[in-house]
Amino acid sequence: MATLFDDQTPERPADEPAGPGTPMAERMRPRSLDEVVGQEKVVGPGAFLRRAIDEGRVPSLIFWGPPGTGKTTLARIIAAATDLHFVPFSAVTSGIKEVKAVMADAARLRASSGRRTLLFVDEIHRFNRAQQDAFLPYVEKGDIVLVGATTENPSFELNGALLSRCRVVVLEPLGTDALGAILRRALEASGEEAAPVDADPEALAEIAQLASGDARRALNLLELAVADAGEDAITLDTVRRVEQKKTLLYDKAGEEHFNLISALHKSLRESDADAALYWLERMLLSGEDPLYIARRMVRFASEDVGLADPRALPQTLAAWDAYHRLGSPEGELALAQACVYLALAPKSNALYAGSKRTRRVIQERPADPVPKVIRNAPTRLMKDEGYGEGYVYAHDTEEGVGGIDCLPEELRGERFFQPTDRGFEGRLRERLEEIRRLKETVRGR
Repeated sequence: MATLFDDQTPERPADEPAGPGTPMAERMRPRSLDEVVGQEKVVGPGAFLRRAIDEGRVPSLIFWGPPGTGKTTLARIIAAATDLHFVPFSAVTSGIKEVKAVMADAARLRASSGRRTLLFVDEIHRFNRAQQDAFLPYVEKGDIVLVGATTENPSFELNGALLSRCRVVVLEPLGTDALGAILRRALEASGEEAAPVDADPEALAEIAQLASGDARRALNLLELAVADAGEDAITLDTVRRVEQKKTLLYDKAGEEHFNLISALHKSLRESDADAALYWLERMLLSGEDPLYIARRMVRFASEDVGLADPRALPQTLAAWDAYHRLGSPEGELALAQACVYLALAPKSNALYAGSKRTRRVIQERPADPVPKVIRNAPTRLMKDEGYGEGYVYAHDTEEGVGGIDCLPEELRGERFFQPTDRGFEGRLRERLEEIRRLKETVRGR
């Protein structure tokens, strides 16, 4: 009887070379752990995955990392090294019906031959919770070794039941040294197939830098450079002729979005203008909405600068307005100006802390009545009830304050706003202390 396994497009085993005409990125795919570069924490001597393969006890895994870091490659290597039947599956093109059919075929294969299946699910985070649940009984029974690949944080995208049955393996973006080694190895392999290919070191360094940690992108760019150079050596000019705009890892709705805005916010808070400007430009070049960044900087101006520099808020609002009027790229310079201003401004979260403290008290306490002394009394009845009784018009006093308690009686003496001595807020603190002394003077009369 035909099964889904029979219908699968044949996959090249990890230990067999690719045929002619195969793209360089596929030809250079490592066929053993010893060929894997840049993930030593995962596959190096004594590392978890190497030990698991050597001991034949590979558990279900979730490979979490950016594109081009070896998720698919490692899945293939595991299958080849442990004699598991490798079945690739895409969460992008498949649904719950296909998931259940593949699971059933895996169970039949194990029952008939004793051979287990390594089910590799690319983009596993695209499955919803119900689809993820379909894997659970087959993982528990051991019919399959599930290897999922995701670029998204598994904590947010995978349900707890599936995560508890899998080991999460984090793959890091490849460094420029690792990418350089991959590129040199690819050139050597190309020389074995045809005429030797030479490349200037700075050309390979440029490719490694442009790839942003993605081995697939690096090899694709090298392949274009080889074709462009012909019989000549690959130079920096060759790379610049064939390169497209550098692609930065980013997902406006994913973890990297939050990582970068967090980096910008914390760099501003640390008063690190260089880092803040770097993260701002990273976000802009990655395609982030500049108005989103503008809104976050307006928030920062109140939350982290506050009254230590009251000019910070107008600066960010002006940058927002400038970008709204000019658009990109002209308006982006206004955002950079506001960014540097915020980084160098004195910092205080006293306003933010005072606001939170006030809200907490309001939420935790009953709604205390407004003191009668500061209520308006537009009618005779309200006057008879004591509204406005004892009110002193502050402008009529020498001190400029009437000595009135404006908080509800149960809250008198509360200090919600506690300014620091940083920047302009230090002057406000002195003024606040002066007002309190004046009130005591007036009340003592």
